[in-house]
Amino acid sequence: MTSKFVRLLLAIVLALPFTGFAQTAGADPGLPAAPSATSAAAAPDAAGGATGAKVGTINIEQAIYASNEGQRDFEGLGKKLEPKQTELKNQNDEVESLKKQLTAQGDKVTEDARATLVKQIEEKQKKLERAVQDARDEAQTQQSEIAQRILQKMAPVIVKYAGDKGFGLILDTSNQWPQGPVLWAGPSVDITKAVVDTYNAQSGVAAPVRPAGTKPAGAATGVKPAAPTKPVTTAPAPK
Repeated sequence: MTSKFVRLLLAIVLALPFTGFAQTAGADPGLPAAPSATSAAAAPDAAGGATGAKVGTINIEQAIYASNEGQRDFEGLGKKLEPKQTELKNQNDEVESLKKQLTAQGDKVTEDARATLVKQIEEKQKKLERAVQDARDEAQTQQSEIAQRILQKMAPVIVKYAGDKGFGLILDTSNQWPQGPVLWAGPSVDITKAVVDTYNAQSGVAAPVRPAGTKPAGAATGVKPAAPTKPVTTAPAPK
């Protein structure tokens, strides 16, 4: 059980799914309406009176993570969380060691001594589980804050791009259908990469430079690939 929780930290805290942000952003009453790419890009006034008839798609999650700023900040978050990962791994190792000790002792110890060791293991395991949950919650909060900050600055870029290119509606494909609004969309209407390129040029944040052989930011923090070029397709194209 304890090992399972530590694996959750490694796979969730340091490789957090972005869906946590997607849900938080939609429910956060303090998040301005403008960062919503779907609604902002569809608003004529916000887009400078754009009256285009084209419908486009954008994967907001990929756009945020693929941006130079996103790669930099999420990679930084992963490094920031490394000490917590080490701390919890040490706690887990301690619990596992006690479990092995309990197994090795077998019937060689008194019932009282065995009961004392069992209680010690249970207490340390509960403490570890609480620590993992707290670490996970804190990491999700920090990830959400980074993503929302980038989205607030990226939204106007999406709106302007949509207006300049004659789009009257932009749909977010971050969540797969039926959780999301798009059943299927072809690559010709996806503007994710174009928006990322435009945002990178305006943000002034340079692309991360890594030594040869190192993995991109997503490898450490669970972020999505750095250069999304395809939209999310969740169902076969209609005939």
